[in-house]
Amino acid sequence: MTSVSTPYIGYQLRDWQRHYQSAPLSLRSSLGIVLNSLDERDNAWLYRATPTQLEEQITQLETLREQAGGSLATLPLYGVPFAVKDNIDVAGWPTTAACPAFEYIAQADATVVANLQAKGAIVIGKTNLDQFATGLVGTRSPHGAVKNTFNPNYVSGGSSSGSASVLARGLVAFSLGTDTAGSGRVPAGFNNIVGLKPTKGWLSNRGVVPACRLNDCVSIFALSVADAAYVATLAGGYDPEDAYSRANPHTAPAAMSSQPRFAVPDSLEFFGDTESEKAFQLALDKLVSSGVSLVNIDFTPFKALAEQLYYGAWVAERTVAVGKIFEDTPEVMDPVVRGIVASGLNYSATDAWKAEYLRAELSRKINQALEGFDALVVPTSPTLRTLDEMVQEPVLFNSQFGTYTNFTNLADLCALALPSSIRDDGLPSGITLIAPAWHDAALAAFGRQWQRSLSLTLGATDKTLNADSAMTGPMAVSADHVRVAVVGAHLTGMPLNFQLTTRNAVRVEQTRTASDYKLYALANTQPPKPGLVKDEGGSSIIVELWDIPLARFGEFVAEIPAPLGIGTLQLADGRSVKGFICEPWAIDSATDVTSFGGWRSYVEHLKSTAAKNA
Repeated sequence: MTSVSTPYIGYQLRDWQRHYQSAPLSLRSSLGIVLNSLDERDNAWLYRATPTQLEEQITQLETLREQAGGSLATLPLYGVPFAVKDNIDVAGWPTTAACPAFEYIAQADATVVANLQAKGAIVIGKTNLDQFATGLVGTRSPHGAVKNTFNPNYVSGGSSSGSASVLARGLVAFSLGTDTAGSGRVPAGFNNIVGLKPTKGWLSNRGVVPACRLNDCVSIFALSVADAAYVATLAGGYDPEDAYSRANPHTAPAAMSSQPRFAVPDSLEFFGDTESEKAFQLALDKLVSSGVSLVNIDFTPFKALAEQLYYGAWVAERTVAVGKIFEDTPEVMDPVVRGIVASGLNYSATDAWKAEYLRAELSRKINQALEGFDALVVPTSPTLRTLDEMVQEPVLFNSQFGTYTNFTNLADLCALALPSSIRDDGLPSGITLIAPAWHDAALAAFGRQWQRSLSLTLGATDKTLNADSAMTGPMAVSADHVRVAVVGAHLTGMPLNFQLTTRNAVRVEQTRTASDYKLYALANTQPPKPGLVKDEGGSSIIVELWDIPLARFGEFVAEIPAPLGIGTLQLADGRSVKGFICEPWAIDSATDVTSFGGWRSYVEHLKSTAAKNA
């Protein structure tokens, strides 16, 4: 699986952005070096771009840049090479789903591919997989098993085996997989990389060979959480031509609470893998030391739902997805995959409806169990097996890998697989955070902090986390949220703070306004409230920044009484945010408290004065 070393091994998004800023004329030469470095014997690749296909993409990208007036501002992925799992269409390229007899030439790009190319990204190749995305192992391919990047005697995990492998080795900046039962998470855990399994319907499945349409997700592999989350925002969005695409309701929080509360299964199974068990306990200890509260919950409904995906009528959906090739020429399929697909014929329509009713009941129990928690934390996989072991028990061990993944899409949850540690035997171990639908941003915010706290190298490279990717500064503003500066009764611990917290708003930071604001204590307000007014003779006032889900912002504003309102504030560092302002007429009867520098100091002054006079 070796490839020729290049200067670009392990490049993250920021590395590529800096590269093109410093060498703007190197687009062709840089991508040519990347393409030529890919080893033809590396079975993680099923198809590499031809020189003509690479040139076509470069020409298209140059046109996009010309249309942008030469600027790269609208092309954040300019010239960034990425890999695509070979069940996802790239226009003019073959799609095989790792079944040569199934091959067709795609007439159009999958929506996710088109979205990424529109932002400047370049498809460098298509990757191996468990045939028809049926498996969590990476061994069910006529092109051979993709080997683990840390130890070739072990499996890579699947079904997105090739996408995980090339990413872990730093051959591309990110890669696309798919995840129905864990195919975007298990390979991440086995190869020390990040696997983002988004909320169903956020990333369009148009142009993706289905495995189980009701549960399929396009997933993202990256070396850093920041890169994975950013790529997902560029790839995702409502697609009216995908019947299962969904619009973001904009109600979920931008981040977790300052003291996160995680659920943990009350019964953990590692199938005799003491190394995995020890690694997960180390991860739990690290979470606790970082301020996370852990609470055991009943894992019974999660386990029951997980078992439904392969041992219930849901498997018949795979039979439908594979369709004609199974009906006409089943002998061309991988024997294990064929057996799984064939088992779908054992179920009737009655069985399917019963399975759906059971899914809904278990899903409701799962989501109720997660209420009050920021996330569920589980081992990404309870164990890791050798290639030889998989030959002996291909179905049983595959099932074991899905212990903590199979239920996720059936219960409409999102997930983020994170590197955790390197075991004593030199193999990677990972954890996965799971949360309700549309909590992707909150998982990513915590994931960035988690990854920053580790001393791990990235994937199977010798690279470490970019400072730019480590979230060392203020949390970036999300398009799904409104950042609001609060100055008085809505501050943390103040009487009206609940109007923020009950709407899933998250505190970002404490900072200051620009130096031309005055703060007044308004007369006859309950609870006492300040008024902030722009004034050249003013000062810099302490404020808190909160991110409110976009859909909850209007109802928050509706509760603000006169003379207060929401306008645009200037911060000391030059940023502009929404924030509380006051109508000038209310200042005549107000008390100037600017000298206190903030509302909290003024309130403390009042309390101190009252205590002295008592």
